[in-house]
Amino acid sequence: MIVGVPSEVKSDEYRVGLLPVGAELLSRRGHQVIVQSGAGTGSGFSDDDYRTAGASILPGAPEVWAQADMIMKVKEPQSQEWPHMRDGQVVFTYFHFAADRDLTLACLEHRIVAVAYETLEQPGPRGKPTLPLLTPMSEIAGSMATQEGAKFLERPQKGRGILLGGVPGVEPGRVLVLGGGVVGTCAAKIAAGMGADVIIMDVDLDRMRYLEDVMSDNVTTIYSDPHAIRKYLSWADLVIGAVLLPGAKAPHLILRDDLKRMKEGSVIVDVSIDQGGCVETSRVTTHGSPTYIIDGVVHYCVGNMPGAVARTSTQALNNATIPWALRLADEGPWPIARRDPGFALAINMDGGRLLNKPVAEAHDLEVVTA
Repeated sequence: MIVGVPSEVKSDEYRVGLLPVGAELLSRRGHQVIVQSGAGTGSGFSDDDYRTAGASILPGAPEVWAQADMIMKVKEPQSQEWPHMRDGQVVFTYFHFAADRDLTLACLEHRIVAVAYETLEQPGPRGKPTLPLLTPMSEIAGSMATQEGAKFLERPQKGRGILLGGVPGVEPGRVLVLGGGVVGTCAAKIAAGMGADVIIMDVDLDRMRYLEDVMSDNVTTIYSDPHAIRKYLSWADLVIGAVLLPGAKAPHLILRDDLKRMKEGSVIVDVSIDQGGCVETSRVTTHGSPTYIIDGVVHYCVGNMPGAVARTSTQALNNATIPWALRLADEGPWPIARRDPGFALAINMDGGRLLNKPVAEAHDLEVVTA
């Protein structure tokens, strides 16, 4: 199989879909790896690193897309990449289709095999499924959410002028985390480590019992319902949206009217923005222009947060994706899917057929049973 790695073209995206070591491992198994010149530069990997690993370097994206049987990316194909996609081509990347109808329709039109990192499931503790290819970026995004939120609470960034940890004689900042999954746990852990008072909300009682056991004393768990959310919005200096429904659009837990309850200069970091956002007033921003203000509340809604720490993110992502890429190159998607139902969930579409029910529901499209 020919595996292609184009440069990422999303604004301020510095990650790359495959490390040089991945190119070496694929080459050892008889596959050909082609990489767009400069694709790894933002993560600190040169063209020579890829050549040494056995990859061929091509000058531009059109050549990579035209020759590759499988494309490995990080972010969903952007509009300028859509014309390069072709019938039967496997594209292995994050898609987040439920948040983008135009992308969904384009991928269906071009009849690609869309294998989505974010919907691949594997068995986890206590019989609950995990999302192994989403987890590493969720860990980074959660940690960054508190870091970025602390920054934008500073007065020059239009925030309240709050130091999350406080100082002796001055109370610490207050952080409300909506969602106790991987993102929320990492966000709460960083906030607690900085010395903030933290409330983390979820609806999974077992998960909250676990969080009570592992979190420090300055973290409190609260069951999430509309009344509790509204109550603690007025308490919080920083709100972190960390809600995930795998493959589906995120629900709006904070409505426009709810912003009136928040303090002037408080900050919302909506990590759920890749899936449409869990705040009604959220819209995608970029690292170059990361925030906007509505009703006095600073909104940070960068859609590719981990791209800012590209080297760490690329390494963490590839630790999870390379084993699956090797299997995909060796066998193709459907032989794996027939043996592994969790992997089958990653195939969101094939040959113009939409296979993912939450995506179909988000866009009122017909779903086909594989």
